[in-house]
Amino acid sequence: MRALVMDLPGYAVIGEANDGSQLLAMVEHMSPDIVLLDISMKQTGGLEALTQLKRIRPQSKVLILSMHTDPALIMQALESGAHGYLLKDTTPTELEHALQALRNNERYLSPAIAHTVITQALTRNQKTPVPPDTHNLTARQLEILRLIVRGKSTREIANGLGLSVKTVETHRSQVMKRLQIFDVAGLVLFAVREQIISLDD
Repeated sequence: MRALVMDLPGYAVIGEANDGSQLLAMVEHMSPDIVLLDISMKQTGGLEALTQLKRIRPQSKVLILSMHTDPALIMQALESGAHGYLLKDTTPTELEHALQALRNNERYLSPAIAHTVITQALTRNQKTPVPPDTHNLTARQLEILRLIVRGKSTREIANGLGLSVKTVETHRSQVMKRLQIFDVAGLVLFAVREQIISLDD
């Protein structure tokens, strides 16, 4: 993973930690822009480290790298402050897409786990308050919302719809502002609850 990141233009690996405690000390000292975090770590576990990391340096974007596909664990990571969740068997291209999304203040979910997150959202008992303008989205915004929930990156959405990246980013921002939901987990819950997307999609 270190080699993959170092091969990407525009990125530099400034540190590598063996456990959660060491990670937190390094984050406080080095102030990284992006942290690649494994959920399974010695001593301080990944989720515990994530919670503490968000207190120490909230501006650092956290990308979870894990082999775990348990839906409850993924949702917990997202709700604890992770900006993205990537499986360890990812390709270099997907890694680059995820890192670029975080650099653009976006969220990223591996397409392979988007269905898993939707399944978890369908079975959750916790309800999220429905915004007053729930159905006040344009057809294009609904289309882009469905693609976001499925784990598509901004560039993938732009390529698929024949739009510019800037246009998709504008639509994405408008959707989040209109719904007052600013994270992927929240958008998934909203889309499932409002039947904008279903388990069969």
